[in-house]
Amino acid sequence: MANTALLVMDVQQDVVDIADDGSGYLPRLRRAIDGARSAGIPVIYVVIGLRPGHPDVGPRNRVLNSIVQAGLFTEGAPGTAIHHDVAPRQDDIVVTKRRASAFSGSDLDVVLRARGIDSLVLTGIATSGVVLHTLCQANDQDFGLTVLADACLDTDPEVHRFLTERLFPQWADVVAVEDWLRAIAPS
Repeated sequence: MANTALLVMDVQQDVVDIADDGSGYLPRLRRAIDGARSAGIPVIYVVIGLRPGHPDVGPRNRVLNSIVQAGLFTEGAPGTAIHHDVAPRQDDIVVTKRRASAFSGSDLDVVLRARGIDSLVLTGIATSGVVLHTLCQANDQDFGLTVLADACLDTDPEVHRFLTERLFPQWADVVAVEDWLRAIAPS
């Protein structure tokens, strides 16, 4: 586990307000974060942040344009803050991305390589957004991958189920938070 990091992606106030289904997502994610810290696994937060005025949003990007129209994810806006239930500690790394993948428009790769990290444990909102895009890119970059299925959330439960049960297992180990915590528990 020495070369592993837990990524907590897009668990920002506005995203949680849109996607949280009342299933206990935030407490499960908090357990994963606490378990990672107990096992000495670094926790790296990834947030989406668009510059004020949105010079980083092209006219052909449908998703980002609908985000801008909804008034979401402008850097510094209160809703872009990481949700207080899973907030980072002062020494945690927070990476800002500009697109769906945690790698796109961010310095995540630099941070991971500088720390010798070659395996990632993915969590976040949405399963069909940041988790899917990051998983694809990390797979292409030869990272070892684990997805904590119940520490990912999507506004469409059927899409979440399909991705975590059918697609993601082709590239990653897909496990529940409790199973992962048992596997990483110090002996």
